[in-house]
Amino acid sequence: MRRGVGLAGLQKQKQQREQFVSKGNELEQMQLAQITQQLEVFKSNLEEFATKYAKQIRKNPTFRQQFQVMCGTIGVDPLASTKGFWSELLGVGDFYYELSVQVVEVCLATRASNGGFITMQELMTRLTKRRGAKAQAISEDDIERAIKKLKTLGRGFDILVVGKQRLVRSVPTELNADQTVVLAAAQTLGYVTESSLVSTHGWSAERISAALNQLLREGIVWVDDQGSERSYWPLSLQQTSG
Repeated sequence: MRRGVGLAGLQKQKQQREQFVSKGNELEQMQLAQITQQLEVFKSNLEEFATKYAKQIRKNPTFRQQFQVMCGTIGVDPLASTKGFWSELLGVGDFYYELSVQVVEVCLATRASNGGFITMQELMTRLTKRRGAKAQAISEDDIERAIKKLKTLGRGFDILVVGKQRLVRSVPTELNADQTVVLAAAQTLGYVTESSLVSTHGWSAERISAALNQLLREGIVWVDDQGSERSYWPLSLQQTSG
């Protein structure tokens, strides 16, 4: 019959477990120190890169986006403040703060005509026009980063994917799933009807009415009764001028 391990055996096992834990913690600390050192080297190299290519980062939207991706890999945010190394070298902090203000200005100026939902394409066009030919070129990635800054102000500004388009929302209203489907369905012809929603999605009259009435109350769509059937036109899909 096999004898038990005894008190001495239990103490030995306990000591072994403690040694394993201690060694594991030691290895973990060593790995952490190595990673920290590697990140510091990477950050230093990144600063050298930014110094060398500062002009391209400021002027070229694609180059600027790639630079932002590199920064993100080591947790460096050049947009976090308008002061410090990155702002003084590149001016990117000031650039995005300025762009975020311009986004607000365009969204407020067009809200009456689009219900607070503007396509990314139209926003890009209007911002480029507002900034003028001599200003730094901008990309959709720049606009996205500017809008992320606006999110810190609270609800209101966000980017929504509706069908094949991206809409910038500048009002607190949040679309539910059915309302998003309605706006996506309208992208083909520019409008939807109750019968088209029945044929394509099989919705009940009550479900269609709830979705459309909410969009009407929020001023996101307008009604056209001139055809054989009432049609609903999303303001965000209409071309506006000015």
